[in-house]
Amino acid sequence: MTGKEITIKAADGGEFMGYLATPETDSGPGVVVIQEIFGVNDVMREITDSYAKAGYMALCPDLFWRQEPGIQLTDQSEEEWARAFELFNGFDLDKGVQDLDSTIETLRGLEGCSDKVGTVGFCLGGRLAYLTATRTNADAAVGYYGVMLTEHLNETINAPLVLHVATEDDFMPKEQQDELQAGLAGNDKVVIYVYEGQGHAFARAGGEHYDQASADAAGERTLDHFRVHLG
Repeated sequence: MTGKEITIKAADGGEFMGYLATPETDSGPGVVVIQEIFGVNDVMREITDSYAKAGYMALCPDLFWRQEPGIQLTDQSEEEWARAFELFNGFDLDKGVQDLDSTIETLRGLEGCSDKVGTVGFCLGGRLAYLTATRTNADAAVGYYGVMLTEHLNETINAPLVLHVATEDDFMPKEQQDELQAGLAGNDKVVIYVYEGQGHAFARAGGEHYDQASADAAGERTLDHFRVHLG
């Protein structure tokens, strides 16, 4: 399956790229795939393709376009890691959520897309997926090993949300994991799955901490969540 690049209009002017993959039926609910700190690279495109194969119209937007459009890094060199963290540190979170809102509405408006659109994000994208559940009209959201989630516990969660949390995540210390669990306890819109012994990015194929069993389990739970809430 080969996707294509489309243009998304930003709410405050300008345009940015989104990688769109569609199912064989050319119709279905929508899923916005939210990048890690490496841009819309081969890994994100393959993930986007996988959601299309599962029956969703999937769209992965270039959220670093305000700093440098078209970034595609890997996790295989120190230089690329350094550049990725530069982009992460320079990222405007509020503008990023605004761009995701534009992406959600663009996807919803595409021919063949149902009125239901969910989001799924990884790392930085996991944090952003959480924020789509609080600040956008997404119908469902899934965050994989999101960073800095405890900064947003005061925000009202409006969409059903799944969080995949790795116990050995270097970017989410144990005390933050405990704070997250306590802060969301009793919230019937949130389900937290915990992956014992797993590190950050356990679902990134080819990555240092990749674990196929955990990745497969998280993938099935994500699709189950979307089946229930997106149709």
